[in-house]
Amino acid sequence: MASKAKNKKLTPTQIEYQKVSQAHEPPRPVFKNVLRAFFIGGAICLFGQVIQSFFINYFNFTEKTAGDPTVAVLIFISVLLTGIGVYDKIAQYAGAGTAVPVTGFANSIASAALEHRSEGLVLGVGGNMFKLAGSVIVFGVFAAFIIGLLKWAWMTLGGIS
Repeated sequence: MASKAKNKKLTPTQIEYQKVSQAHEPPRPVFKNVLRAFFIGGAICLFGQVIQSFFINYFNFTEKTAGDPTVAVLIFISVLLTGIGVYDKIAQYAGAGTAVPVTGFANSIASAALEHRSEGLVLGVGGNMFKLAGSVIVFGVFAAFIIGLLKWAWMTLGGIS
């Protein structure tokens, strides 16, 4: 029904144009895109697991303490690949598979910083690099606050330790 309501605002020529353009639009290879996203995203996660195992085996970290340096290395690698233009090519091939939280978030901040570097460090890079990622940060902080409140309420009011 939404398309009918939208078509009422269009002229007959515009409606005809939409029909012709939709008929010539190539079909999206959904299955191929899903497979690419799955395997590239899985490869990124596997690479993170290899890094974590490296920290556990060679630097005597525990499984719990190896997480922080693993995340730092993944962020560094994704920012480096963004800076030299490789991450965007991988993302173009893999689609949503590169939106694995840590690497995708680092890529969004680094690419915004690179895009606005000509405007200066403070107003360009500092002012614009969190435009896209800012909403993710706000949601993460808010969600962590709500989960913390729920856990506190569960433990305090429920008497469970």
